Amino acid sequence: MAIDANELLQDIDRRLQPESYEMYRKLINIEPDGDKKEFVLYTVKKARDNVIALFLDPPSEKGRSSLRQGDNMWLYIPNVGKPIRITSLQSVIGGVFNNSDLLRLDYSAEYKAVSLTESESNYELKLKARNNSVAYDQLTMLVDKKNRVPLKIEAYAASGLLIKTLHYSKLKDFGNGIVRPAMLETDSPLYKGYKSVMLFDGIKERKFKDEVFTLNYMSKVGELRQ
Repeated sequence: MAIDANELLQDIDRRLQPESYEMYRKLINIEPDGDKKEFVLYTVKKARDNVIALFLDPPSEKGRSSLRQGDNMWLYIPNVGKPIRITSLQSVIGGVFNNSDLLRLDYSAEYKAVSLTESESNYELKLKARNNSVAYDQLTMLVDKKNRVPLKIEAYAASGLLIKTLHYSKLKDFGNGIVRPAMLETDSPLYKGYKSVMLFDGIKERKFKDEVFTLNYMSKVGELRQ
């Protein structure tokens, strides 16, 4: 029986994370000289297109939060006043991960599958952005057939230029049926010698009220932590 490529993509989304969830992440930016800068984020998501992330560490960033509602993104900085608009290709933390990577929606919300090929152990999905506000125009996703989670994703601009490569690894059982990679590394030909790493922890399904994903709530995200 033939596999529907877009149904496979939706299944991959659900295996990576519940539709509504909370999780903790550590992000590490590694410079060519070996210097590292680390961040700890608490992140919550609701449905397909609402995500908010709160900085817990380092102390210089503590209390900052980033909100995404569909294609729109904001950064809240304590003592600055109202949240400021940011774009998907900018990065509030520097390094190779951009804001779109930090506040990622379901892949199926931003992309449609245009082709699917398979080998004995993997699928390869070619994905095309649903509109031109998406950070990457095309993705090539190598998927582990057994666990239906990504192994590698190549992200391309509309010109065909390779922007970055994402490597998923360290498959982990997070409980409640979530078995997914606990580590994501990225490198880019545009940032020679630089690397960024994302480590996932404490992923669990949780429901949130709509008000959590509003500009007025950005200063209060820490109250959600249990």
